[in-house]
Amino acid sequence: MTQVNLLPPELRQRQATRRTISLVVLAGVAALAAVGFFYFLQTMNLSRAKDDLTAQEATNAQIQSEITSLQEFSQLQEELADKQQLVGAVIANEVSWSGILLDVSRTMPGDEYLTQLTGQITSTATTGGAPTVGGLVGSISFTGTVKEIDVLSSWLTRLETVKGWVNAWANTASETAAFSRIYGFSAGIDLTSDVLTKRGRGGQS
Repeated sequence: MTQVNLLPPELRQRQATRRTISLVVLAGVAALAAVGFFYFLQTMNLSRAKDDLTAQEATNAQIQSEITSLQEFSQLQEELADKQQLVGAVIANEVSWSGILLDVSRTMPGDEYLTQLTGQITSTATTGGAPTVGGLVGSISFTGTVKEIDVLSSWLTRLETVKGWVNAWANTASETAAFSRIYGFSAGIDLTSDVLTKRGRGGQS
């Protein structure tokens, strides 16, 4: 059956225009809805980012507080290191002088006595660094009186039997009176690092 549209052309045109306007309005509404949804998503992302930033700032503040509380221990550690260094400088080349005096008395012959004994140790604080193994670190000087020059010679030989004592010498040996066979003398011996204590050699803090 053939359909015939009896509506006037002006009415049909208005209907077409209304349909077009409706489609445009629907498209605009859909676009606005899409924009609103995108804005909502971005707002949520921004809110989460702000929450994350707040949480990270709180964590950073806590870490900084812990660092501040531990700063005292860092300062104490630095003070301890400085004091250890100072102690190391003080005990560098430390010698047991009581042991040295004991060794002197053990080597002394019965026909000899000392009027003066002077010990000298070179400090690493002035020379820098630890002494080399077997290197000279000081000396001992003696002044005294002995009966018979051979006794003095024998004593100088015995001095070198002590560990760390080397290069015994006699500076002077003069008879106190003619034909008395009693001599006043000055002598000495060098000391090596073997006479140092364990911590004096740097073996102990």
